[in-house]
Amino acid sequence: MCEEIAGTESRVDTIERRAILTLALAAALVRGTAGERERELLGGVAESLGRAAEIDGAALFEDALRAPDRLPQLAALLGTLELRRLAFEVALGACDADGLRDEAQTRFLAALGAALALEPPQMAEPAAMADALATAPLAGQATAAGEAELDRLILNAAVLNGALERLPHALAALAIIPLQMRLVYRIGQAHGAELDRDRVKEFLAALGLGPLAQYLERIGRGLAQGWLHTSAARSAAAPTRGAAGDAFVATHALGHAAKLQFAGGRAMAAPALREAFSALLDEARAVRLRVRKRIERQARTIDVGRLFLLVREG
Repeated sequence: MCEEIAGTESRVDTIERRAILTLALAAALVRGTAGERERELLGGVAESLGRAAEIDGAALFEDALRAPDRLPQLAALLGTLELRRLAFEVALGACDADGLRDEAQTRFLAALGAALALEPPQMAEPAAMADALATAPLAGQATAAGEAELDRLILNAAVLNGALERLPHALAALAIIPLQMRLVYRIGQAHGAELDRDRVKEFLAALGLGPLAQYLERIGRGLAQGWLHTSAARSAAAPTRGAAGDAFVATHALGHAAKLQFAGGRAMAAPALREAFSALLDEARAVRLRVRKRIERQARTIDVGRLFLLVREG
């Protein structure tokens, strides 16, 4: 993997944070299939992202729409190599969070890398990791259908995602998405449901866990908390204070919602599913308190350079 960068732990100020998030939103907006509905959804994401990152979401969205024509100006706001690499990796994650990036996004990333004055390996290596995460197969080892086995599967996945969220790395945040998708797939498989990537994403979206929105809001929270560390590092950095929690809660509730959805082969109506999911979130918050130290221990063991293997085996 990439050479480890020393001394990258520092705070990201408001101007830098806004520039990085503008580029991330712009990367999502340039997807060739993005129509008016997708733009409206991303506008809502920008509002939520603004709240998470403590900036004006509406202005952020307008900046993102103009960003492809202003890449040099935005890049100039990022004065260090660490910040420029971070901006590229965050934008890369925004391209791949909802599936492998398309040609329009590939062109955007190439232009962004040039504006950020990055060398080819500084772009190619994180891009290869993001692509591997975006295309990680859903199928894995067969999942036993017993309640106890499924509950262990859900708890382990939630702990892993809670640990990943503690790491101040853009691609660690991205890895949470395929792990959630694989969890839903495996629970469906255990109940005889035939799922593909699109159906799994639809299920996540129905619960308010759309992959791109999750990723962007997680990045926004991380930047608001002041982290700066590229995901190129081979060994895990110290966990970010206060970052653990949401990914655990979302993943734990998601897994149990999937059990409700696929058990008996009869899907729940959307309103009933959302109501059940809300209650499951409350239950997951209580569970998180009991396993907080386990999440912290696992965060210290994660090798960010081996994220794909972690996802494949998770």
